[in-house]
Amino acid sequence: MSPRPRPLGRSEVAVSELAFGAAGIGNLFTPVTDEQALEAVDAAWDAGVRSFDTAPHYGLGLSERRLGQALRGRPRDEYTLSTKVGRLLRPAPAPHGDDLADGFAVPATHRRVWDFSAAGVRRSIEESLERLGLDRIDIAYLHDPDDHAEQALTEAYPELERLRAEGLLGAIGVGMNQADLPARFVRETDVDAVLLAGRYSLLDQRGLAELLPLAAEHGVGVVVGGVFNSGLLADPKPGATFDYATAPDELLDRALRLKEVCENHGVPLRAAALRFPFGHPAVASVLVGTRNATEVRDAAAMLRHRVPDTLWTELKERGLLPPGVPTPREER
Repeated sequence: MSPRPRPLGRSEVAVSELAFGAAGIGNLFTPVTDEQALEAVDAAWDAGVRSFDTAPHYGLGLSERRLGQALRGRPRDEYTLSTKVGRLLRPAPAPHGDDLADGFAVPATHRRVWDFSAAGVRRSIEESLERLGLDRIDIAYLHDPDDHAEQALTEAYPELERLRAEGLLGAIGVGMNQADLPARFVRETDVDAVLLAGRYSLLDQRGLAELLPLAAEHGVGVVVGGVFNSGLLADPKPGATFDYATAPDELLDRALRLKEVCENHGVPLRAAALRFPFGHPAVASVLVGTRNATEVRDAAAMLRHRVPDTLWTELKERGLLPPGVPTPREER
């Protein structure tokens, strides 16, 4: 893993090769203690990670609060922080139970309200700054505007431009787990970045059809998330998940074949999955969701692992990667 910061497209924001995804410390699926969350962020910092990503959605604000607290003593100009807009948090009229229906093991004290209006976006940024305890955000992503595309384009995006002009934001992005709508944002706006989840991996290269070439052409930086496709590429075995559902047999078989080739070259599958996106010139960073120090250290070690050029060649020869897909060059 290179310690040098990498430019995020044409923006003035820089990112580290490995980015810390903070959904886990927002109690994604299972609880994490305050101490574990702090240790995870500290481990990331010690490993050279300088990019941290969160959202109001993650744990009903818990992720933002914990991340802000963990970074509070760090020099502000030495790290890049991203959060997201599109969901406002409002107190639940009769709070009870937990938030596991939305994936987070936290009390259901608030409800999420979709809001891509200009006023909603400004309110979201102001509330995120308060939870984070910061005076600016480096990157603000439009979060999952799948069903709100027109409002996101005509109201939310222009408001983010105004916030950027006011100095509250450094860069504007769109974060989604599909490639088609982000490509429209690249064509029709001046977004600085795309956070693409799960659509540019060893198993899924849908981002390569249009989005990644467009991003390179327009000088838009791409942060790739979901490189393990929710687990299948981290540890392929029966019952492993792909896009948060049990992987079908044909995908499991493909992942096992990928693993076999990787291991024949002395490379863990996780290392190849993390390194693969950097073959495309638009990709600036890979974001990994981690929930404790052990997972952080493993991700950093995997990204530092040597991946020989011969591995990519064999994957293409065996039909496990398309022949024309760009692959990274071995660092020498």
